[in-house]
Amino acid sequence: MPLRPDQAAVEPAPDLPPRPHWARPALLVIAALAGVTYVWGAGHGSLELYYEAAVRSMGTSWHDFIYGAFDPAGTVSVDKLPGAFWVQALSVRLFGFHPWAILLPQFVEGVATVLVLYRAVSRLAGAVAGLVAAAVVAITPAAVALNRGNISDSLLIFLLVLAANATVTAVLRRRPGWLLVAGLWVGLAFQAKMLEAWLVWPGLGLVWLATGPGRPWRRVLHVGAAVVVTATISLSWMTAVSLVPRGDRPYVDGSTHDSLYQQVFTYNGFGRISTGSAGPLTGQRTAFTSLVDFRLPGATGPTRLLDGAAGRDVGWLVPLALVSTAAALIGRRRRPRDDPLRAAAILWGSWLVVDLAVFSVLTGINAYYLAALAPAVGALCGIGVELLRRSGIGRRPVAAAVVLLAGASAGYGMWLTSPAATSVRLLLLAAAVVLVATGAGLIFGRANPGPARPGVPWRGRAVLGCALLCAAVALGPTAASTDIVVAGLGPFDTPYQPASITNVTQTEPKLALTDLRAGLALLLRANRADRYVSATFTSIIAAPLIIDTGREFEPIGGFTGSIPAPTVAALRRQIDARQLQTIISPRTDNPDIEWVRAHCTVVPDSAGAANGGPISAFSIFFCGPGR
Repeated sequence: MPLRPDQAAVEPAPDLPPRPHWARPALLVIAALAGVTYVWGAGHGSLELYYEAAVRSMGTSWHDFIYGAFDPAGTVSVDKLPGAFWVQALSVRLFGFHPWAILLPQFVEGVATVLVLYRAVSRLAGAVAGLVAAAVVAITPAAVALNRGNISDSLLIFLLVLAANATVTAVLRRRPGWLLVAGLWVGLAFQAKMLEAWLVWPGLGLVWLATGPGRPWRRVLHVGAAVVVTATISLSWMTAVSLVPRGDRPYVDGSTHDSLYQQVFTYNGFGRISTGSAGPLTGQRTAFTSLVDFRLPGATGPTRLLDGAAGRDVGWLVPLALVSTAAALIGRRRRPRDDPLRAAAILWGSWLVVDLAVFSVLTGINAYYLAALAPAVGALCGIGVELLRRSGIGRRPVAAAVVLLAGASAGYGMWLTSPAATSVRLLLLAAAVVLVATGAGLIFGRANPGPARPGVPWRGRAVLGCALLCAAVALGPTAASTDIVVAGLGPFDTPYQPASITNVTQTEPKLALTDLRAGLALLLRANRADRYVSATFTSIIAAPLIIDTGREFEPIGGFTGSIPAPTVAALRRQIDARQLQTIISPRTDNPDIEWVRAHCTVVPDSAGAANGGPISAFSIFFCGPGR
C-alpha cells in the first residue's frame, strides 16, 4: 500500500551534513579503546560470586537454565529474572566454565552499546554528535566498571539503546511499526533487569507523541500498542513459570510465598524505594556479608548523584548534559514539530531526567546501577556539540558562554577528583588549566586574513579551540576510568575509593573464600549423605563451593537468609532420609540455624579461629546418625 505524504521515509534527518569520511574509523577506535578497558585486568576477581555460581548451575542443566536456578539441584532460584544469566550460561555451555566465558558476553554487550548509541544519536544529530556520545560512554567510570563484571545491567543497557535506536527509526521513517520494535526491546530488557527497563518509556513515548505523524489520538494509540508489547514480553516468562506446579520448579528467591511477581515488583521493585533491598542475613553484618553486596554511601536527595562516590562514578558530565537538554529545547522551540534535533533532546533528556529522579530516591543503590545514565549523558553532550556547530561560535557572547561552561565543567571534574592522590590531582589540574586557557585563546583570538599572512583560519581556530575545551572536560572521567582499570576494580567499585571500601569489595571476599575453601576438605570428609554435599546458610556461602566443585550445596534461606525454604521440617526429612548430613553456617540467630545448633554437633576444628580451626567465621554441623 503506498505511503501517504506524511509517512514518506526520511533517512537520515534532512538538515544534517554528510557523514565525514573519518567518522567510521574514529568510531572503531573509540569502540576498540572501550573494549580494552573492559578486558584489561578483568578475570575471576571481577565476578560477583552469587551470579557466577548460578551461571555454573544453569550452564550444566537445562532445567536450571529454564527456571533460573541458583544451585545444581534447582532447589531455589536466583533473586533476579535470569535473562542476562541465560546469555552467560549459553557462553559457558559453548566455551566451558571459565571466568572469560562468563565475562565474554559482557564485553560484547558493552562494545555493542557504544556502536549502537553512535547510530541512534548520529541519525538525528549528526556524526560528530554520535562520536561524542560514543566517547562519553567509553570514558564513563560506571560503564567501564560495569562491563568488567558479570552484572546483568550490561545487557539491560544494550537492549535499551536498541530500543532508542528503533524509536529513532520510527521518527525518521514516520512508521509507528518501529515503535512496536522498541517495545519488544524494552520487554527483553525487562528480562535482564526488571522494572528498571520500563524507565525509558517516558522518553520513547514523549518523542513519538511530540514528533510522530497523524492526529494526537492516533499517536497515543501507537504508544499504547507499543507499551502492550512491552508488558506482554516482560511478563511472559514470569507468568509461564508461575503456572508450573511448585514442586516441579525452584523456590522463588526474594519471595516469602514463592511468587515471581513478589520477587520482581516488591523485593526488586517498589520495596527498594521505602526500605531498600534486604541485604544478606536481612541486614545482619557477618564476616561474609562483603561476599555479595556493597551499597553506595550517601543519603537520598537531588544532589546524591553529583558528589561523593556516585558523582565520581557518573556525575562528571551530568550538569553539562542537562544544560544541553535545556539549550536544545529552548533553542529549537520555533522549529517544526518533527525537528530531529529537538526530538533527540526529548528522547535522551527524558531518559536522563527519569533515571536521575529514580536513583535519587532509591534507599540503597549499587555503583553499577548508575551506568544506565551513561547513554543519555553521552547523547546529550553530543547534541550540545551539534547545537554549537549549527549556531557558530563567531559571536563573542556565544564564545564566552562556551568557554565559561567548559571551564565550569572541567572545574567540577577537578573537584570530584579530590580523593585522588595529590600528584594525580595536580597533574590533572595543570592539564585542565592549560587546555581551557589555550582553547579560550584560540576561540577569542583574531583570525589572520589573507593568504599572504600565515595562520590558522578562524574556522580552524574555533574547531581546535572547542576540541581543547572538550578535552579539558573529559580529563576527569577519563582519569577516573583509568583508575578503575589500573586498580583492577569491578562493578561494585568507584574511582579513587578509600582503601577501606576496596577492602570490603575486593579483599574481604577473598579472605572469606579462603576460609570456606580451607574447610572444604574437612566438609567432604565429614559428609556421607546421598544427595547433598552439605546445606549452607544463605546462597552466599554456597556460591564459592558450587563454583569450585559444581556439586550441590543446598542454600538455606536463599540470598538474604530470610525466605522459608527449606523449612526446618524439610531439613529434618532430608537428614532422616540420609540425603543431608552436614550444614555449614556462620554465627547467626536465624531460627533454622538455632534448630541446627540444638540438634546437631559441631565438627571438630570447624568452630572458628577461637578453636584453632581453619575456618575463621563458619562452623560445620554434623546432623547424621550417631550425632
